[in-house]
Amino acid sequence: MAQLIDLVSDTATQPSAGMRSFMAQALVGDEQRREDPSVNALQERAAALLGKEAALYVPSATMANEIAIKVHTQPSDKIILDETAHIYRAEVGGPAVLSGVTAYAVTGTRGVFTAEQVEAAIGGKGPHHPWARLVSVEQTSNLGGGTVWPQERLRAVVDVARRHGMHTHMDGARLMNAAVASGILASEHTKGFDSVTLCLTKGLGCPVGALVAGDRAFIEEGRRFKHMFGGAMRQAGIIAAAGLYALDHNIDRLAEDHTNAKILARGLVEIPGINIAVEHVETNIVFFDVAGLGITAKEATERIAARGVRMGATGRTRIRAVTHLDVSQADVERAVEIAQTVLREGAVSPVRGQAGRGKAETPGAG
Repeated sequence: MAQLIDLVSDTATQPSAGMRSFMAQALVGDEQRREDPSVNALQERAAALLGKEAALYVPSATMANEIAIKVHTQPSDKIILDETAHIYRAEVGGPAVLSGVTAYAVTGTRGVFTAEQVEAAIGGKGPHHPWARLVSVEQTSNLGGGTVWPQERLRAVVDVARRHGMHTHMDGARLMNAAVASGILASEHTKGFDSVTLCLTKGLGCPVGALVAGDRAFIEEGRRFKHMFGGAMRQAGIIAAAGLYALDHNIDRLAEDHTNAKILARGLVEIPGINIAVEHVETNIVFFDVAGLGITAKEATERIAARGVRMGATGRTRIRAVTHLDVSQADVERAVEIAQTVLREGAVSPVRGQAGRGKAETPGAG
C-alpha cells in the first residue's frame, strides 16, 4: 500500500532519525527547578533568535499564548485580534476562562488588520467598558492562508498600541516560515512586541513543545502561570533537545515547503471549478474552494483520501492543504495528479448556497 501523503497540517511531521538520535543523547535535569541543561540551552537559543531577553519552554503553543495573555491582562480587560486568529478560533475560549478577558475580533484581510482598525476597536475607558489592554497578531496567519504580515503593518500596530498604553503579543507559531519567506530575521518581525510565541511542532518538525519569549520580568511571571496551567515538567531535556536540533537543521529548509505549496496551488488551479488565489500562497498553506465542482469539501477530501492524499475540510466547500518536511516535491506532484484525476470525475452531489467560510468542519488545528 502506498504511503499516505498527509497534507492536513504541518503538525503531522515526524521526528527525523537525526532528531531522535539527538534526543536520546540529551543531557537532562529537573526542568521545574531550572536544572535541565537542554531546556536552559533551548530557552537561551530561542530568546536570542526572537530578539528577547528570555524565553520559557512549554508543552504547546496554545499554553504559550495563554500565558502571555494572563501576564499582560487583568480580568474584564479586552484583547484585540483578528477574527481568524488561533487564539480566538481554536483555543477553546481560553482567554475568557483562564484570564477573564473579552476578545474583540476585527476583520482583517487574510488575517492581517490595520492600525486604524486597532484604533477604532480600543473604545473608551469608562466604567461601562472593558479596557483594551492587549493587541495580538498572528505571524503567519493560519486561516489567512499562511499570510506574512508586512513589516510596516507590524510597526504601525505596535505604534498605536504604545500610544494607548497597551501591550502587544505575537502568536508566532509559524514565525520562522515568515522569516524564511520574507528574508527578514525573526527578531525584526518581533521588534516592539512585548511577547512572542514560537511553536516547535509544525514546520520545525519537533514532536512536542513551544516557547514564549519576552523580557525577564515577563518570563518570571509567566513561569508562575506555566505551573498554574500544568506545564511544569521534570526531565524535559529529552524533548527540548528536539527543539535544539530543529533550530540547527530545520529552519532554512522551510523554503522547500513554500516552493511545494506553490507547486500544489498551481496544480490545483488547473482543475476546472477550483477557486484558488495562487498569488496569495506565500508560505506553506494552501486554501482552495470546490463550490464550482458542485461538491462539498467533505466529499472532495474523502475522494482524495481514498487515493492516499489527506487534506482538511475547513468549511462547507473550503479545503486546506499544508506542506511540511515529511512531504517531498514528488509527493506534492503526486498529490496534484490524484486531485486532478478524482476531482475531474464529476460532482457527487450539488452544493446549495454560498461557499462556507465559517465554522470549520475539521476543528482549527494548527
